[in-house]
Amino acid sequence: MTTSPAAAWFQRNTHQFDEFPIERLQAVKGDTCVSLVVPARNEAATVGDVVTRVREALLDTAGLVDEIVVIDSDSTDATAAIAADAGATVHAAREIRPDLGSVPGKGEAMWKSLFVTRGELIVFMDADLTDWDTHFVPGLLGPLLTRPEVALVKGYYERPGQDGPLDGGRVTELVARPVIALEHPELAGLVQPLAGEWAIRRSLFEQLHVPTGYAVEIASLVDTARLLGVDAIAQVGLGVRAHSHQPLLDLGAMATQLLAAVHRRRTPTPATPATSAAPDDDLEQSVVLRQYRPREGRIEPAERVVRVGERPPARSVE
Repeated sequence: MTTSPAAAWFQRNTHQFDEFPIERLQAVKGDTCVSLVVPARNEAATVGDVVTRVREALLDTAGLVDEIVVIDSDSTDATAAIAADAGATVHAAREIRPDLGSVPGKGEAMWKSLFVTRGELIVFMDADLTDWDTHFVPGLLGPLLTRPEVALVKGYYERPGQDGPLDGGRVTELVARPVIALEHPELAGLVQPLAGEWAIRRSLFEQLHVPTGYAVEIASLVDTARLLGVDAIAQVGLGVRAHSHQPLLDLGAMATQLLAAVHRRRTPTPATPATSAAPDDDLEQSVVLRQYRPREGRIEPAERVVRVGERPPARSVE
């Protein structure tokens, strides 16, 4: 039986976090600067624990992380104050390079982080984690520090939920995985392509077009494979991860952003998503998603504007 390309990639590029004990990474890190970036919006309940635990274990004690930066995306709660008290450097996304404007979104916060961090390696972690451990960070750094050909590392994990271990991966199973099978089968070896915990070399991330919303993960994978080849991507099993789940109708908006990013990349040009819009117009692109909600025994339509714009490569921005 012939091994599929995805299965062969999986064998070559799949690791487990315990392959990378801290002592091994300390020995090879040298003077490489590592930034942990936590994009956050209204995560006051969890962001303090995320920052505190990583700071104590990996910055103050192990010296594996050199800075912890929280990018606050228009929070209306105490996210920023709690993160700062826990020891993070906190920036409001809208106040980073205000000359470039600001839009809401996870990808926007991650793109803006390039202007306020100094790490050659950047680790991204979500701020809403409730069941996790600090081994996430060295696990993600491991392939970047030990395999020079690897430029992007995705985490994967068990996601416990009320309805079983896949309860938290609805957009992955219903949208991302079918789209990958149809459009980008070279990425089919990834267990969780939309995982919020991942790491990347700055030299790569600053070359990428970055969707301002939820599609940043899928777009980064597609563009990395096109620029550097699929073997520049690795994945690491991180154990168990739990976080709060989004309402179903909000998942529809996320799925719309994901599909828009994949559609935009139906082009043979490796580095540039297909768009004829000027940069400012591209940032403001949106689609109207029509959904239906029950209300007082009737079904009512509800339209929401979903942003699908993208930022240009940070390297191109003076």
